[in-house]
Amino acid sequence: MNNQVMFVFLALMILVFSVLTVTSRKILRAAVYLLFVLVSTAGIYFQLEYTFLAAVQLTVYAGGIVVLIIFSILLTSHISEKAAVSEWKQSVLSTLASGAGALLTLLTIYKFTFVPSPEPASTSTVTDVGTALISTEHNGFALPFEVVSILLLAAMIGAIIVARREKDKNMNSENK
Repeated sequence: MNNQVMFVFLALMILVFSVLTVTSRKILRAAVYLLFVLVSTAGIYFQLEYTFLAAVQLTVYAGGIVVLIIFSILLTSHISEKAAVSEWKQSVLSTLASGAGALLTLLTIYKFTFVPSPEPASTSTVTDVGTALISTEHNGFALPFEVVSILLLAAMIGAIIVARREKDKNMNSENK
């Protein structure tokens, strides 16, 4: 019973803070709401006894990515800056797209036949996962992680450059 109550609580937190993340006009608040979503997701992983995945969720996403997002926000804009309000056409189209995506997801889950596995899929340990993450052999993941880290760095630098250009343009037009 306690597990069900905790799951419902975490699921409600994820739903509420997800909606707040995408509807908040203050960008720093949206980043904090995203942090709550990611921590709640880690809570569900802990409840499912996926402790390694929960720890990765907390350290990489809640700890690293959200801090990166907050630093990017603070470097490129003012804290009190509000996001632009979208037009009604854009709101209607995004609501329809979200509804279609949710419907497609629910239909896919409904049509899938879930068959219980007679035995565990694998008996991996944390050591096996760690070795696979740093391995450059056949089933290693070192190269994909390096590529993703370079891609994230390039995206962050590009966002900062674009934001600085817009800020400089606004300052130049105010000075004239």
